[in-house]
Amino acid sequence: MKRMGMIFRAKANQALDRAEDPRETLDYSYQKQLELLQKVRRGVADVATSRKRLELQLNGLQGQSTKLEDQGRKALALGREDLAREALSRRAALQQQVSDLETQHTTLQGEEEKLTLAAQRLQSKVDAFRTKKETIKATYTAAQAQTRIGEAFSGISEEMGDVGMAIQRAEDKTAQLQARAGAIDELLASGALDDQSGLAKDDIAAELDRISGGSDVELELQRMKTELAGGSSSSQQAIEGGSGDKQEDTPPTKFDKQ
Repeated sequence: MKRMGMIFRAKANQALDRAEDPRETLDYSYQKQLELLQKVRRGVADVATSRKRLELQLNGLQGQSTKLEDQGRKALALGREDLAREALSRRAALQQQVSDLETQHTTLQGEEEKLTLAAQRLQSKVDAFRTKKETIKATYTAAQAQTRIGEAFSGISEEMGDVGMAIQRAEDKTAQLQARAGAIDELLASGALDDQSGLAKDDIAAELDRISGGSDVELELQRMKTELAGGSSSSQQAIEGGSGDKQEDTPPTKFDKQ
């Protein structure tokens, strides 16, 4: 079972490695980073919204506190100390709420600043990753194209391998047909096979044709030699005849006797 599990994991890893495209993996990682950046930005927006709501509540409480203070002064001016005391008590309660809200506002403001800084850093990382991603994708595409060109030139690619095998099969079949045709011609010439068309001759007729063909060549060669020899003799006789005529036409030289 352990060996089967190991084999299964090895096969699965090999299959995943063949199916994995680094460019798709990089694009998926970049998409996930964009989603994370979007979540951080939404968090910053939510914290800023909460902070703004606290600021509105603080403004409202501070307005009520100012109003109660004015009411206490008017009550004292009218001699109603009891009303002035009640107004001041309510103002004190509001001041406690204002103090609590200011503490919460300070906390939210700090969280907002942290999230804003984190979003800015994450944005910088995402931008850098995008640049690196595009560079790696371009390099991978160029290397892949170069590898395919090299495999095509060397003939080790799958497509070129199929073409090479097809050419090899065609050459083998052509050689086989040529060998078979030559063997059939030899068998027909030797008489081992009969020509059903009736155009082929038997071995005796073929041998007579060969001998007669050779004799014809010898006879033609002998005739040409005879013609050349006869032409040479005629030329020689013509030359000699011309010389004799010249000697007959020349008068004898006379010498004077003293």
